Amino acid sequence: VQLQASGGGLVQTGGSLRLSCAASGRTSSSYTTAWFRQAPGKERQIVAAISWSGESTYYADSVKGRFAISGDNARNTVYLQMNSLKPDDTAVYYCAARSGRYSLTEKNYNYWGQGTLVTVSS
Repeated sequence: VQLQASGGGLVQTGGSLRLSCAASGRTSSSYTTAWFRQAPGKERQIVAAISWSGESTYYADSVKGRFAISGDNARNTVYLQMNSLKPDDTAVYYCAARSGRYSLTEKNYNYWGQGTLVTVSS
């Protein structure tokens, strides 16, 4: 499975961005896709995750109510809609996938995209 993340950029505080994660190769309906982010000098942390069916989602407390994860199975693409962005959201965002239920731990994800930079100016 290959993942391609896109959609990052520079936005002002309070603005919005939508990230996309396009999957290709041997995708499966058993997969969970997640977004992680890594800010400068910090560890990579999970932001949100969604099951293939879309019935199960997870959000980190720091983004609840502001971010929304969704999937388009016909396009093998997962989106992360980010609203009310704050400078603390500045990070490189990575999409990742694994077979089975979501995990909060990055080492449990087998497939990773290349990362897309989100910069929120104050």
